[in-house]
Amino acid sequence: MTGVEDVRRTREAYDEVAELYAEISAGVMQAQPLDRAMFGVFAELAQGRGPVADIGCGPGRVTIHLDGLGLDVFGMDLSPEMIRLARAAHPHLRFEIGSMERLDLPDATLGGLVAWYSMIHTPPERVPGIVAEFDRVLTDGAPLLLGFQAADDEIHDVQPYDHRVAPVFRWSLRRMSEVLLAGGFRTIAQLRRPPDPDERCPHGYLLARKSATPAD
Repeated sequence: MTGVEDVRRTREAYDEVAELYAEISAGVMQAQPLDRAMFGVFAELAQGRGPVADIGCGPGRVTIHLDGLGLDVFGMDLSPEMIRLARAAHPHLRFEIGSMERLDLPDATLGGLVAWYSMIHTPPERVPGIVAEFDRVLTDGAPLLLGFQAADDEIHDVQPYDHRVAPVFRWSLRRMSEVLLAGGFRTIAQLRRPPDPDERCPHGYLLARKSATPAD
């Protein structure tokens, strides 16, 4: 999957900005209490279920936060440079290079999965395939937490967005919940956060659980 042109461009773009990205994102968690609240609920649901994956981990800021919440967590990212920085900053944690579109993980082995602004560069037609991969590697009842730039309103399904690093697709919470439902996940909580003064669009958070009986 890393041979797909848009994937290659995204990987190279994040390799180029990895150090700057790590510097800018270092204090974001402390400034976002709603983010921390969603991670806290996710951690409660995932506790004791098995290893948790932070997919699209970047330099590891979410991975280390989940580790601090007591989870057995590891990170995975497309960008080798991001993984290098994550390993250097958090040597006690495991970080791997990999693609969310083809996870190198056995079936039903994860007790939880976070994809925090990880699917934002994926063309919408390929997102159901990623959700299917998440369904494959998670155990029944395991939580899934997504973060993404949200559409301007719930009327729009998906909106393109001129991101500074690579093109982004902004989703309505309604449409992303529909994709999750079709892929075997039941949304149990959602949050729409308005943009901060230095941000250009709202944000969407979805917390779901893998269902033992996927929707038809």
